[in-house]
Amino acid sequence: MNFENLLELIKTVSESKLTTLEYKDDEVRLKLSKEKEIQIRELALPIEEENSTPTCETKSPIETGKIIKSPLVGTFYVAPAEDAMPYVKVGDTIKSGQVLGIVEAMKLMNEIESECDGVIEEILVKNGEAVEYGQALFRIK
Repeated sequence: MNFENLLELIKTVSESKLTTLEYKDDEVRLKLSKEKEIQIRELALPIEEENSTPTCETKSPIETGKIIKSPLVGTFYVAPAEDAMPYVKVGDTIKSGQVLGIVEAMKLMNEIESECDGVIEEILVKNGEAVEYGQALFRIK
């Protein structure tokens, strides 16, 4: 990432409603957090290999089901367009690799795919809601 791109990224985040943004490429890992001002919280070279896809995690024995988490910061959408049917709803049977929703980040639409088979037990975020990295999106049984 060159300096002009970094400045443009900071400007875009500061003008948006986002509070946190993480960016990773082969050489740079950048995390911006907005409180009163944009602050560069972390910058490390090189990055360690991390799983950037949504994951299914088994919850504690008290809470049953698997959780699909957001792989990035952005805005969550249940459908590909405002007038379109949602990808899934509570009670739907899903397969691994099936699209469950979208997280929009920096004008890019990122499909959230299931990493496991199951049934949608709960959708944990609302359409149009801002989501954070690692935030629970779906509970799957």
